[in-house]
Amino acid sequence: MSVPLWQRWRDWWVANDSALLYDRALLWLTLALIAIGLVMVTSASFPVAERLTGNPFYFMIRHGIYVGVGIALLLTVIQIPVQWWESGSSSLLLISMGMLIMVLFIGHEVNGAKRWIKLGPLTLQVAEVAKLFFVIYMSSYLTRRVGEVQENLKGFLKPLLVLFFFAGLLLLQPDFGSLVVMSCIAVGMLFLAGARLWQFFGVMVAFAAAIVLLIVKEPYRMRRVISFLDPWEDPFGSGYQLTQSLMAFGRGDWFGQGLGNSIQKLQYLPEAHTDFIMAVVGEELGFFGIVLILVLSFALVLRVMQLGRNALQAGHQYGGFVAYGIGIWFAFQAMVNIGAAAGILPTKGLTLPLISYGGTSLLISCVAIGILLRVDYEVRVSQIKVAPRRRSPAKAGGAA
Repeated sequence: MSVPLWQRWRDWWVANDSALLYDRALLWLTLALIAIGLVMVTSASFPVAERLTGNPFYFMIRHGIYVGVGIALLLTVIQIPVQWWESGSSSLLLISMGMLIMVLFIGHEVNGAKRWIKLGPLTLQVAEVAKLFFVIYMSSYLTRRVGEVQENLKGFLKPLLVLFFFAGLLLLQPDFGSLVVMSCIAVGMLFLAGARLWQFFGVMVAFAAAIVLLIVKEPYRMRRVISFLDPWEDPFGSGYQLTQSLMAFGRGDWFGQGLGNSIQKLQYLPEAHTDFIMAVVGEELGFFGIVLILVLSFALVLRVMQLGRNALQAGHQYGGFVAYGIGIWFAFQAMVNIGAAAGILPTKGLTLPLISYGGTSLLISCVAIGILLRVDYEVRVSQIKVAPRRRSPAKAGGAA
């Protein structure tokens, strides 16, 4: 009797083979998203690459190089014990702060924002590095002070002071989107660590008020919110990008126009291969293409959160908090990117993890996945029960 397909998928998802010392579901979901990203970046970047460089494969080649380097980093990071990240969390936090300060002085400016440091042919977006190192620090703090976080306000506020310092540096770039992501990571991790509800809701209200104040204070942020609420009011001005994105989704219908057949990417939709890559996916692959990416992204985040729970249950507290932090980070950033492209949220200039074009984002995401696979490996190894040695009959007889 053949096993139903859904049951085989379920067994594959929940299988916990002790001989398999890595999470195959997490690995395959990661590789699937990276592969889809490479295909869609290639398709979406042809026109802009031809116009800017004369080589339609320019961005595809660069993204392919980043994919290769990212997978190499993933395989390297798997070899690093989780304890190394925990013991070096404070140093990594200081390094990320130093990089955020450095970019203000020597950063490469694009559209009035200094967010990148030129390293020869490569460009490093320091905010992406800061997100990962912030998660590593928060996990270390919660591991050491989880009781203090749960019992008094002082332990709850200490990591928020670190976040406040990051906020000042990010706003000077300015990079409001990364600040919102890091704020959600901090609040989410504190909540999962068992912070009291009144503290959690108090911080949420304070963050909401601060975000509203920051939006109202800066005219360009206010224009983004207004254009998000009604992009058709100024379709050739502040609402241009969103209206073009919505038209791309509308043209896609159920099954899309076919891979490579997008019209909006032909100089109509700005940032088609980065921030608005989901609009090109919607136009070329249709509703089912969007659903495929949503399902894969949701499954990846779900797997990461399951890993965090399993690590905490196995006594690997630091690894559990790291998994929770990375899961919140990927989930929120994906939600903002897709929501902005669909007109559900204001545009924030955030990439779609593992899919959008953006070297630093892809490399840091691969490092994060490598850390997760290492956490899973150490949890599995700790749960392997070594059978006691059985004495041979000859030795047993001699002993008698």
